[in-house]
Amino acid sequence: MASLSGGGGSGRSIFPKGPNFTLENFSNKDFIVRDFIEDLADDAVPVNRRSGPGQQAFDPKPLIRTFESALSQLATLSEELGENETELLTSVRRAEIQHDQTLDTLGRKLDESIDSFDTLDVALNQPNSVNGNERNGRSEGGGLVAVQIGERLEALDKQRRRAQDANFLIQCWLEVSEAGQLTSLEDMIRRQGGGENKVRCAIIARQLVRMSQRLDPASWAQTNGSKKTNGITNGVTGYRGHNTREIIEKFSETLEKDLLKQFDESYRKQNFDDMLECAKVLHDFNGGASVVALFVNQHQFFIDRSQLITDEVTTDNETWERLADPDSDPPGVEPSLQSLIDEIRVVMQDESFIIKRAFPYYEVVLTKFIQRIFQQSIQQRLEMVLEKADTISSLAFLRSLHASRSYINNLIEDLKSHGLTEHPEPCSAQTSLSLDQQLDELFVPYLVGNSYIDRERKSLEELYSSLLFKYTIYHSRRKKGPTGFMASLAQQGTQLLATAKDAYIDRLDSSELTPTQKAMMLRVAGLRDQDNTAKNEIEVTDEDGVLSIPNAKRMLKWLAEGVRRALELGSGSDTPKDVAALLNLLLISMGQVYIETALDAAADQAVSQETVKTEPDLAYLPSLQPAITITNIMSRFINTVLIRLAESNTTVRRGMELQTKAAVERIESKTNNTVKSTLTVVLNWVAKLLAGQKKADFRPKDSDLDGSGGGPGYLETLQTSTCFSICTFVSKVATLAGQAIDGQNLEVFSSELAIGIRDLLFEHFKKFQVNATGGLMVTKDISKYVSTLKDWNLSKEAEGGVEVLNEIGNIFIIGPEALKERSRNFQTGGTGKKLQKADFRAFIMRRDDSGSVGIQSVLAGL
Repeated sequence: MASLSGGGGSGRSIFPKGPNFTLENFSNKDFIVRDFIEDLADDAVPVNRRSGPGQQAFDPKPLIRTFESALSQLATLSEELGENETELLTSVRRAEIQHDQTLDTLGRKLDESIDSFDTLDVALNQPNSVNGNERNGRSEGGGLVAVQIGERLEALDKQRRRAQDANFLIQCWLEVSEAGQLTSLEDMIRRQGGGENKVRCAIIARQLVRMSQRLDPASWAQTNGSKKTNGITNGVTGYRGHNTREIIEKFSETLEKDLLKQFDESYRKQNFDDMLECAKVLHDFNGGASVVALFVNQHQFFIDRSQLITDEVTTDNETWERLADPDSDPPGVEPSLQSLIDEIRVVMQDESFIIKRAFPYYEVVLTKFIQRIFQQSIQQRLEMVLEKADTISSLAFLRSLHASRSYINNLIEDLKSHGLTEHPEPCSAQTSLSLDQQLDELFVPYLVGNSYIDRERKSLEELYSSLLFKYTIYHSRRKKGPTGFMASLAQQGTQLLATAKDAYIDRLDSSELTPTQKAMMLRVAGLRDQDNTAKNEIEVTDEDGVLSIPNAKRMLKWLAEGVRRALELGSGSDTPKDVAALLNLLLISMGQVYIETALDAAADQAVSQETVKTEPDLAYLPSLQPAITITNIMSRFINTVLIRLAESNTTVRRGMELQTKAAVERIESKTNNTVKSTLTVVLNWVAKLLAGQKKADFRPKDSDLDGSGGGPGYLETLQTSTCFSICTFVSKVATLAGQAIDGQNLEVFSSELAIGIRDLLFEHFKKFQVNATGGLMVTKDISKYVSTLKDWNLSKEAEGGVEVLNEIGNIFIIGPEALKERSRNFQTGGTGKKLQKADFRAFIMRRDDSGSVGIQSVLAGL
């Protein structure tokens, strides 16, 4: 019989044994009900029956028994779980009850403590109990009595101390008045020492001085020439034969010396607490002046610098030459001054830390230290640097002054931001004010009144007169135009040239001029040595008399550097006045002496060319372009820089604007006069060339057509010699004009010149008899004129006026029928752009066939 157990026997049970489960299978966090059921279902189906074509019908009995076994085990597990849960809930309830009891006990204890504290507080602060409780009354009364006893004891202690001080003071006075000594005070200092006792000794010494003034007035009697000997002053005996004043003052001096010595030793040991005690005692004793003087005057920085401060300025010559050279960038602050300022920056930051810890009145000490630093060290070195720079040149002085102030100002700003005694916070208002005041006092001697701007203006005048010296020499020797009204207008410019030239020579001959500055002025002027500066010995070339845009830029660069210095060195209220002075210098030197002189020279040459018998030389025209360019640069600099800097002063700004406008208008007027004179010169020469036209040029013979008659072959030249000369000349004029002016100015000039030449040609062809072949030559000449003029930059109106010339050529070559047809299109009147009937008749009458029937019928139709 088969075994029913699912054990390890060889037999197999009829019904498969179900799986066993424990609580751990279901308490696992990975437990999933669906997967658990699927596993049970898979285990219930035999493997050999799970697939294959011959699968039998499903038998649910094993599966039912499996689930029954599972359910029974689950019921057992549920009972165990319920028992565990009941035990846990019971434990929680016990813990909660115990926690509530503990909180209740602690709350009662806290309430008792609060009540005890309130009772004690009431007992101490409210002696009169409202409930009449005897115990509380005793407690409250006890607190009040304790307070009253404490106050009384404190008052008694103060009285005791005052009594002791009074007793000690009387004792000291008796000693000094009867024995002439201060043994008690000296013993106190020797035995006890300490800052507090020294303060007490100082107070007693001051009180003894007042007692001596009242009780011993004889020792305080002061008379001119008085002499004290053994307590007798001019025959007056001191208190009980002793001069109490001398004794007390001697003790005070000794006490002060001891305190100062102790302060100095503490400073060397970096014992800041002891330094503070000494400073407090001395401050109470005599205001602290002596300890401040000791700290400032005996500072190691001043001791080390006292020898170096007298050293000469040893900057190399190359640096000084760069400083005096206006075309080189300033080298910056002088090295020895820079080194001093850099060291001061470190010293003041370090010492301010010590001052803050060593003095109770540290801001006063810091102010004294700042004053000593600036008024002794910086001022002495600054004066030496500026004195040395002044021996080099005026520009070197100005550059050194500017660089020094900028560097010292940076020191001031660095110290303010560092904070010094307020570090890391910014400086206090008092310290900041002291720093600014020291900076201003350093440079007041150099910036007071107009002294600075006068130096700046003088330096620029020297530079400008040097740069323009050869230019003024050249134009002063230039042959002037004809005398008359124009010469009187140019008289002011001639005077300016003479003034600039003489000022330069006088400056070179001045004994005040340093060798370096003299060499710089000669170099800027382009001269080799001073011996060649006599008025009539200086050699100049045409190039020296021409405007130079680079030179103008140099002048503006020098001025811009001066403006920058004026802004940083001068005060804001003086800026408009300063820039107005510099503007006046610029308009005179660059506007009148430089630009207007060149324009006057060009105008003189233009006027002189109006009546020449040879082809006029218009080489002066290109000189207008640099004059216009320099004027534009100057005007832009004035409007962008100088006038804007004067906006704070409306009156000065308006004056500068009017002055600039007048100068620019004067330059424009002279430029326009030169251009107008050029138009006259060109038209006069074109008229002269037209007057040389041969009568036979437009009535050539047949032999002249190919040159067989010995004359020029007109068919080869295609134009007359007069046309060729005129076109060549006006092409040169157009080229020169393009180099002189541009834009709308060139268009206006070209248009007026083209219209003027057109009018000359219009009248010119009315003077010549023209045959059939000559008509062809007229057409060729006119075509050349028109093409030459249209190559210019003409306005539309001028271009239309030039086109009219083509009509003239057609009149001489077309037949009568065409002439008659063209005559119908003419209108009377007009603006001159169209050919009029009178002109049409005049040109027809110059035809050789004007007497023919066809031409006469045309004339009759007009």
